[in-house]
Amino acid sequence: KLCGYLNKLGIKGPIKTWKSRWFFYDENKCRLLYYRTAQDVNPLGSIDLSSASFDCKMENGEGIFEIRTPSRAFTLKAISKQAMMYWLQQLQMRRWEFCNTQSRFPDPRSNGILSCSFAFVSYFVFTFVDVVDNEDFLPLVKTPTEAVGLKAASLPAPQTSTALQNISLKHPWTEIQNTVYNICGSKQLWGNSGNVFSFDEFQEHPENVDEEQEAEEGTLEDGRMGPRLNWIRKARWMNSGFPGSEELSREKNSVDKVSVLQQQILTLTEEVKSQKELVKLLHKALEAAQQEKRVSSMYLTAAEDKDRLELVRHKVRQIADLTSRLEALEQEKKELEQILTLRDSHIQELQEHVQLLMEKNHAKQEVIMTLTEQMAQEVSDPLQEANNITVQTLYKQQEEIEHLKDDIDAYKTQNQFLNSEIHQVTRLWTHVAENEKALLMKCACLQARNCQMESKYLTVLRKLQEAVPDLPNSHAELVKNLIQEALQWDVKEEAEGSFNLNPVSEYDEYGFMTVPDYEIEDWKLLAKIQALEIKSNKLRSQEIVEKPLRDRWNSIGELNPSAELKSLIRSGIPVEHRQRVWRWMVSQHCSPVPGHYQRLLEQSRSTEHPACRQIELDLPRTLTNNKHFSSPTSQVIPKLRRVLLAFSWHNPAIGYCQGLNRLAAVALLVLEDEESAFWCLVYIVENLMPADYYSDTLITSQVDQRVFKDFLSEKLPRLMAHFEQYRIDVSLITFNWFLVAFVDSLVSDILLRVWDAFLYEGTKVIFRYALAIFKYNEEEILRIHDSVEIYQYLRFFTRMIMDGRKLMNIAFNDLNPFPMKLLRNRRSTHREELEAELCELEQIKAAYVKERAEQGP
Repeated sequence: KLCGYLNKLGIKGPIKTWKSRWFFYDENKCRLLYYRTAQDVNPLGSIDLSSASFDCKMENGEGIFEIRTPSRAFTLKAISKQAMMYWLQQLQMRRWEFCNTQSRFPDPRSNGILSCSFAFVSYFVFTFVDVVDNEDFLPLVKTPTEAVGLKAASLPAPQTSTALQNISLKHPWTEIQNTVYNICGSKQLWGNSGNVFSFDEFQEHPENVDEEQEAEEGTLEDGRMGPRLNWIRKARWMNSGFPGSEELSREKNSVDKVSVLQQQILTLTEEVKSQKELVKLLHKALEAAQQEKRVSSMYLTAAEDKDRLELVRHKVRQIADLTSRLEALEQEKKELEQILTLRDSHIQELQEHVQLLMEKNHAKQEVIMTLTEQMAQEVSDPLQEANNITVQTLYKQQEEIEHLKDDIDAYKTQNQFLNSEIHQVTRLWTHVAENEKALLMKCACLQARNCQMESKYLTVLRKLQEAVPDLPNSHAELVKNLIQEALQWDVKEEAEGSFNLNPVSEYDEYGFMTVPDYEIEDWKLLAKIQALEIKSNKLRSQEIVEKPLRDRWNSIGELNPSAELKSLIRSGIPVEHRQRVWRWMVSQHCSPVPGHYQRLLEQSRSTEHPACRQIELDLPRTLTNNKHFSSPTSQVIPKLRRVLLAFSWHNPAIGYCQGLNRLAAVALLVLEDEESAFWCLVYIVENLMPADYYSDTLITSQVDQRVFKDFLSEKLPRLMAHFEQYRIDVSLITFNWFLVAFVDSLVSDILLRVWDAFLYEGTKVIFRYALAIFKYNEEEILRIHDSVEIYQYLRFFTRMIMDGRKLMNIAFNDLNPFPMKLLRNRRSTHREELEAELCELEQIKAAYVKERAEQGP
């Protein structure tokens, strides 16, 4: 018997999954019947093999094959590749025998050849010519007894899914019949003989073969049988296939009996679980039917037409819903048909390509055969070629070979000698490079120390310069000569005349002047001091700080907000990474609108903005210490003009405010692109800064000055008390810091580090650095005891800060904690106070105007 368990892919129902089925081949009608378990009486369905074709594609998975009938395709899965091959061979052979017996041929589509991928054609294609002429094209696959045959029925069914998924919802009546039969049959068997495999009482052998054939053909078209025929077939099948009473009687070992019974208990337990799930589903279906019945009863018993009309409307809505679902399914069906058509065309193209490859392979084989024949002819006549070579020629060739051998030995010796020299030179070069690096480090330290000593010397001269009026004439003349000699010494000339590791250039990477140019004669000595401090800081931080920081930035790929990235940005972004990081920070909070900047430029060309004149006045006064803006013919100035005009049209509430030109200029120097600088300006004004920061009243800017005074009192109480003693209003100095984020106040290197953190963290960075600047110079300010001198010192003391690392540590380490929540609360409190004061001033002004109007001229 050809029977066994296979997994069948369900294509309908609530769950689409693999379901385990027992398949049985009907020899009389060439059909493949399938049941849920081997113990079921009524089949769930059948597959007509007389006009079916078989398909096996390796891309579907191991053990998966298809049986395609004119009406439907069945997808089956065996437990292994061997079991799949066995089923395919047996089904082909059984169908061939059936067709020959019935004196008819199978459908042309099932010509005995499996349809499969080209790469596996030679493996799966087989015919049944061996039935005719006994020539084995593909050897018969060994029967897998563990998965095929009647013996497999005694084993538990392989469960690839849950018990509920394994139930067939399309055949509920058949499921109920099989369940009742299994339960009743199991009880009866256990009650009679105590052995679940004893089916002797059900054996009813027909009197002759014709009667048995009639019992087999008595199967109905829908897969059901009469009760008597079912019991006959089931009993006969059990006795022939199951290890029943006869087989158990032959097994003398009681351990085998116990194991078989335990397997049957497991099978029946799974069966009971499945039947319980089926009963639950049937209960749900019954409840739905009862609900439908109640609705119909309500419709019939409704006394008023209004109630009936409401019921009819409810049904109409249900019908419309079902109609829409049906249309969606129809649309899905059409799409699947189109996909199927495309796949068929693709298969056709692949087949044509395979045909071309086969023809090409055939042509190559012919060429190979031709070349093989030619080579054979040439090799077959070696004597003729040997006769053409004279003895003298052979002698000369031997001499040449000897000479070549000598040359090879000489080259080998020379190569070894050269390799040895290269190795020695490499060692010497490595040693020299290490010594050079050590000397460079030592030289850098010495130069840094020398710069510090010279800076201290010049600082002493500056102190003496301030005290010249109080010195005797001889001493004063000596101090003037020393200062004159110090001013004549030039950093650049000294660098050219000696070895210099890190010369101080006049401008940095962005065009800012590295050494300040003071117009006052007394401050030129201060410029020399600052130049020496810049050089000293760069020499010391080049290998110790800058190089490790660059290595960390080079290791970062895609940018994502994190604590590590925040720490790196606070330390300063290297020049080669700053443009990329700034673009990323702007895009994180301000999404650029494509084409918006160009539209604003068109609007600024067609219509003159009211702020246009003020923008033209401020352009020459933008970043006067930068070479890109110092010349009126610079190419950057028109870019800055367009950016400011575009922003004035983008934000009409602000338009233009003095200070925006410096913000946009810094963005242009770093980002280089006009549109990127425009969006950076939008990000600063509309996202980072609070509202009304650049309005006509500058009310939020005034609020920040009051908040800063509070923080200054808390963080630096001695300095604040000193300011109050001499009535110093720090807002006169710090207001511009906050408005333009320290542009034109700090040296370029420190300014860009401040902007790095400011763009990432927000306005609290400005508060941190403003407090750090006062902390950095606190002792110097406390030594001054005159209000005029304090104001003069505060005008330029920010440009004397040269150690950016020290300033950064003060801002982010020494001044902690600095929560943003506290900053918001302080801003809210001071804003209320300031608005109340402004309201009071307006009232006083109105009263004064009224009083003047009453008094007359």
